[in-house]
Amino acid sequence: MARQLDEQLADRFPVGRRLRVLDVGMGRGTQALRLARAGHHVTGLEKDPALIAAAREALAGQPEGIRERMRIIEGDGRDTGVHFLPGSFDVVLCHGVLMHVEEPDPLVAGLARMLAHGGLLSLLVRNGDALAMRPGLHGDWAGALAAFDTTAHLPHPRTDPDEEAPVRPGPGGRADRLATLTATLAGIGAPLHTWYGVRVFTDTAADGTPVPDDVEALLAAEERAGRTDPYRGVAALLHLCGVRG
Repeated sequence: MARQLDEQLADRFPVGRRLRVLDVGMGRGTQALRLARAGHHVTGLEKDPALIAAAREALAGQPEGIRERMRIIEGDGRDTGVHFLPGSFDVVLCHGVLMHVEEPDPLVAGLARMLAHGGLLSLLVRNGDALAMRPGLHGDWAGALAAFDTTAHLPHPRTDPDEEAPVRPGPGGRADRLATLTATLAGIGAPLHTWYGVRVFTDTAADGTPVPDDVEALLAAEERAGRTDPYRGVAALLHLCGVRG
């Protein structure tokens, strides 16, 4: 997913431009730190005190220049308007958050308002069109059948998509369908520019599976599948990129 995001940044913004980035639900700050290291000014918004502490610890170990380019704010992603003025950011990230929000539309609309004209909104969501894949591939036929008829409260992998290795199962949560989010993004003035699949092949890996020796080939296969039909449509996660018009 980081490679996909870098591709979009390179296509949309001039080389060398230091972007204003907001990472909503930044978790431990993996993606925020990566972008700060790349020279961008990053604001991380997170409400979990334990994750904030982990992110601050990671930031403390960085060189001074990187520490100066990143700030961490405790807060809920649904309250971006409380913390920031509209149009304050060139890029807004919201990765692995919507699956934990019962009504995502107000949150997404608030994120879009934070974008300057031409800014990029990056969402990573659970793929509601592919929920039957994982139980089906594991021979859980009852679970597969149930997954066709719902996008809510199903077990799914805990998401730390900024890491290059998958994080294994966590609590259930809701999922989003591509068509629904496409309509949502169009309605809030940040229409879908492109989308990718994430975890096409690796989502079914057993817990504790070691990283293979040919991990670069694995990542190349995932990256290719994530941009290629029909593979991306059955990915465990969807990475949607909208552009504020």
